Amino acid sequence: MSRRPPARRYGDSGGGGSSSYLHIGLVLLAGLMLIFYLYSGSGEFGGNKEFVSRVEGDFSCTVEVQRAIPILKKAYGDSMGKVLHVGPDSCSVVSRLLKEDETEAWGVEPYDIEDADRHCKRLVRKGIVRVADIKFPLPYRPKSFSVVIVSDALDYLSPRYLNKTLPDLARVSADGVVIFSDSLFHFFVMTYDQLAALFLLLNICRQFSDPPAGLPGQRRAKVSEVSKFGRAAKLRSATWWVRYFLQNNLEENETALKKFEQASIKSSYRSNCQIFHLKSFH
Repeated sequence: MSRRPPARRYGDSGGGGSSSYLHIGLVLLAGLMLIFYLYSGSGEFGGNKEFVSRVEGDFSCTVEVQRAIPILKKAYGDSMGKVLHVGPDSCSVVSRLLKEDETEAWGVEPYDIEDADRHCKRLVRKGIVRVADIKFPLPYRPKSFSVVIVSDALDYLSPRYLNKTLPDLARVSADGVVIFSDSLFHFFVMTYDQLAALFLLLNICRQFSDPPAGLPGQRRAKVSEVSKFGRAAKLRSATWWVRYFLQNNLEENETALKKFEQASIKSSYRSNCQIFHLKSFH
């Protein structure tokens, strides 16, 4: 009985050495072009040298969401309508959003809230904030919210669960999903033009590669300290996220991204988190 030849893995030459070399060369060329652009562009790369400690409790993208609310209003409208926040300490974000005019807010807390304060538990009892495992579909109808904001939650999911959770967040949003993600490089904050260039370059490289579905490459994401939730956050770069979005047909919300970038410049706002704007599912 003849054996089936082993499946070709991403990166194997499979007899097509010239094609493999071409792919490697194109990726290296694209990388060099991107690095050159980031250094010679608007000066954002390396502009913020502030070091943010990763000791537990010292840094949180959920706190960053609250700082960014005035900027988000410029990108999504002064009246943000119905907003859903997903992530730890969702009660604080919801409470902050409820102070905004003509804004309704709900939250999903993906972790246990036994240590939450009375105010948070009151929001849970009222059904404004619910505790739910985001690895499973959220109990909301499509387009239930204008905007879905997620922070400090996706960093703890493997691609296997991201493939389910992120499309579900896009499903329940009408105007888009905003992702606040932790990163190894807080000093690297990409502008609109830089992020657009990264999307373009990776999309070109994508034409010459065939990585496994749902995985943006074979390199493992670097892991930070184990959090209080008993699991480690996977610190993913902007390149990782952009490739993931492209490979899973999640579209960048260019309009919101550009408005957010312009408002950030006018307000001198600098985020210590990576922020991505995605379109909702129509």
